[in-house]
Amino acid sequence: MLQSHYVQRISLNRQRVDSFDRYPFCLPAVRSLESLDLHPRVTYFVGENGSGKSTLLEAVAVSLGFNAEGGSKNFSFGTRRSHSELHEYLRVGKGFRRPKTGFFLRAESFFNVATEIERLDEDPFGGPPVAASYGGRSLHEQSHGESFLALMNERFTGQGLYLLDEPEAALSPQRQLAALSRMHDLVLDGAQFIIATHSPILMAYPDAYIYLLGQDGISRTTYEATEHFQLSRAFLMDPQRMMNRLFERQG
Repeated sequence: MLQSHYVQRISLNRQRVDSFDRYPFCLPAVRSLESLDLHPRVTYFVGENGSGKSTLLEAVAVSLGFNAEGGSKNFSFGTRRSHSELHEYLRVGKGFRRPKTGFFLRAESFFNVATEIERLDEDPFGGPPVAASYGGRSLHEQSHGESFLALMNERFTGQGLYLLDEPEAALSPQRQLAALSRMHDLVLDGAQFIIATHSPILMAYPDAYIYLLGQDGISRTTYEATEHFQLSRAFLMDPQRMMNRLFERQG
């Protein structure tokens, strides 16, 4: 099983951290981080806003050589430096195999990636059109959700390493199911995914590792034990009861 990993493990070089009272080391998830084993197929980072899941995913991506704003390892643009220094303190344990391709998707900066693709294609000496690898149609000419799926369907291939930060941001529930289906096809073809998400649909992938980042640090959990699953189930089973509770006002 380990032989199928591209990334086996991430760990924090705690001896190099001069203070756990400053960002990002003050985040409970980072403060407690020692070592995390990754699944050879799909690993999720989940937690509340501000828990550090995107910060950790970003640090892993940058440690692996991806551009901090997203894209493949060939992307080197930068519109605004906003990533933390956490990547400088991480050790990323790689497997025996090497991915043939890879991509870091950040929902919040995907617009910048699409713009960079257009810029590259405007260069007359830049080689074959980059957009051809994304379906041949400008990502800016598609809705946010369409462009995400175009990325997964056209750019992502088997035997790749893909880090996705909140990919559900632009996807309807139906499109999230389509993304899950495509992800499974890629996994069957040797891909590995590391995903930070809030989506109870996306995190339902069978047998994945799910790491919960919270006030007590990082712990591995099951799909049914996540708050995302439990709240969604409670709401869908009795939405009126949930609404009554939410809208209660003390006299």
